[in-house]
Amino acid sequence: MIDLEVLEGNLKNNKLDNCYIFAGLDEMLIKESVENIINTVIDETFKDLNVIKLDGVSTTFEDIMNACETLPFMSDKKVVIIYRANFLREKTDSLGAKLYSQCTEYIKNTPSHCILVLYYLLNDKRENLMKNKKIMSLDKSCTLIKADKLRGEKLYRKVNSIFERKGKRIGKVELKFFCDSVENNFDIIEREIEKIISYTQGRDITRGDISLMLPNKEEDDVFDLVDYISQKRPEKAVDLINELLNKGENMMLILSLIESQFLMLYKIKVGISEGKTKEDFVRELRRPAFVCEKLIGQSKKFSYKQLQQCMKLCIETEKRLKSTGFHKKTEMELMLIDTVRV
Repeated sequence: MIDLEVLEGNLKNNKLDNCYIFAGLDEMLIKESVENIINTVIDETFKDLNVIKLDGVSTTFEDIMNACETLPFMSDKKVVIIYRANFLREKTDSLGAKLYSQCTEYIKNTPSHCILVLYYLLNDKRENLMKNKKIMSLDKSCTLIKADKLRGEKLYRKVNSIFERKGKRIGKVELKFFCDSVENNFDIIEREIEKIISYTQGRDITRGDISLMLPNKEEDDVFDLVDYISQKRPEKAVDLINELLNKGENMMLILSLIESQFLMLYKIKVGISEGKTKEDFVRELRRPAFVCEKLIGQSKKFSYKQLQQCMKLCIETEKRLKSTGFHKKTEMELMLIDTVRV
């Protein structure tokens, strides 16, 4: 298994393999690396004729095999990309298991004229790729690439290049503050940069601008926590709440944010039933469009009754936490387990 930096070095030295599998959290970083592979082997003039993209959710083995077996046009190589290849996940349905089994055999004998690229996104930052036996079993058949988040100077340089590409300069201190404050996901980073540039037209970016425009990181953690509840994964929810508490986060604040999240999801469900759109929620909630889109998706995972019960559990837990006779950390864990059972 290699990382993105090693892949970049291999491509510069024209060291290519017949099959690559990417896995990571940041789809934009993965797409950039896939584009680098394409640019290394295919002339710009013939890209449209020699690059085939297949949706991993709906594709069949026959689609994949036909795409790979067809000879390239006016080129030595062609590239077949299977994006969102969720059949590579550790747990899939029967169709996904069958497609994985078929692809496993085919990957070992990928035609020499074809570079097959597959990628899927990890569920969350706590998912351990090394524990995915399906992925690791392919390590000898193809090149596995762990698309890790950029850190430190690499992150600063990459983010600064986006500001420059958009025609805006940002000071070194402000750049570091922005990188330390924003979620480490380049799809989100790009959107937040656009917001800040629009807000600061004609003047320099300040730390105050960044603080004002960026969403609260605690809210992101609470979104993940509620998502675990919707997925019926109490162990993940408990791990996250303990991680937050161990970092010194205020317990009552976290509980308040969880309750507010359930209330917001309830209001969104009511709004959807009344015919409201994403744009309506952007205005009402004063959140970016992509955040509202995520909230709408999350609201659909709960029924009205479930959300009412979850809010009730939050209120009851708050009462107990204000009493000195209860172990507060245990109360939070029990509340999360109860919300999953609702």
